[in-house]
Parts: sequence; structure tokens; C-alpha cells
Amino acid sequence: MAAAAPAQAAGYRYWSFWESDGGKSWAYATQGPATARPADGDAIGFRFAISNGTNDTSRPSVAPDFTGICGGVEKKDGTKRVAVVVDFGGPADAPPGETPPEKPVEVGCAQVREDATGAEALAVVAKPLRYDGAAMLCGIAGYPARGCGEPVAETGGTVKTPASAAPSASATAGEEGGSPSFGVLAGGAAVLALGGAAIWKARRRG
Repeated sequence: MAAAAPAQAAGYRYWSFWESDGGKSWAYATQGPATARPADGDAIGFRFAISNGTNDTSRPSVAPDFTGICGGVEKKDGTKRVAVVVDFGGPADAPPGETPPEKPVEVGCAQVREDATGAEALAVVAKPLRYDGAAMLCGIAGYPARGCGEPVAETGGTVKTPASAAPSASATAGEEGGSPSFGVLAGGAAVLALGGAAIWKARRRG
């Protein structure tokens, strides 16, 4: 009797990370939020969605309008202002048993120290943040409550993957600057908000 063919993943469900320099359109970030250091006047965006990689990852639905988001915040010495956009996606992107927040998009102006990272700016606007043991960004403002980068089947179900390919146990970081040790990232740990494409390729090989 022939073995049943394994389910094929249509994509992965995760938070993608976007950047905008000086009012330009959203661009997929070249590094994770824990190492990216936006400048005063920049915008950073996060979008929760099902994606096959960077080519089809959904951008935040709100434009990176620094003036509109931070226009009323005066710059103070030793700080910078970063516009933050968090797009929770729609019902089709939600994990089984979960519903996106009633407010689909959260925006805010983070006033942080000049050397602050994107993750620290995000924590000012939309905490609590949830990371897994490999420092992957799994949840923003408590959404989703569980899971981290699961593969999604063609039918919308979750593909079962070997334990070695599954994300490690989750850890919560709810305060500004309270995300997991950024030294882990320097050692080469994957970050979901940056590495959607890398995770996709790695799991296809697995």
C-alpha cells in the first residue's frame, strides 16, 4: 500500500518586518528589529500574514507617514522619533481558534533614545511582545497568543512538522527594552520578522 503524500505548505504564518527611510514606500527589512536601528524620521512596520517568502509578503496596509504619525511629537535631546505601524492582518491570516484584534492596525510614535533598536520602538507602541527561545518575534500586543511561524497547508490547516523544525518554547517580553537577549541574535539565531524567506527555505529542505 502506497504511503500517503505529505501535506504541502502553502506558506508560513508570521510577523514580517518593514522599513521606510524618510517617507519612502515600505521596503522589506534587511535585518531583524532587534538589530535594526531606525533614525529619527524613519518608520517601521509589522504585518501578520501568511506568506511564502519576501516576494508575496503582505505589506502593512497603512502608509509609512512619519509626519502624520509623529508630527505632534517634539524631538528631545538624546532621543529620536520613530513612526510605528502594526498591521494585525485579517481573519484569513489568523491562527485556528484566534481572532485579530478589533482594531486592525495600531500606529504610534515611539520616542526612544538615539541608539534604540526597532524592537525597542515597537515595545513602546504595542506591548506586550512575545518571543520564542530562538529570539523570534512571535506576538505583538498579545497577538497571536500562541504559536510562532507555523507552516500552513493548502487547505488552511497547519502542516505537521518534525519537532526539529518546529519553533522552540515561547517566552514573553512585555516591557520596553524587555525583549530577549539581543546577543542571541548576534550569534545567528533566526528572527521571524526578518527571516521569513530563510525559514521557508530551511523547512522545505527539512
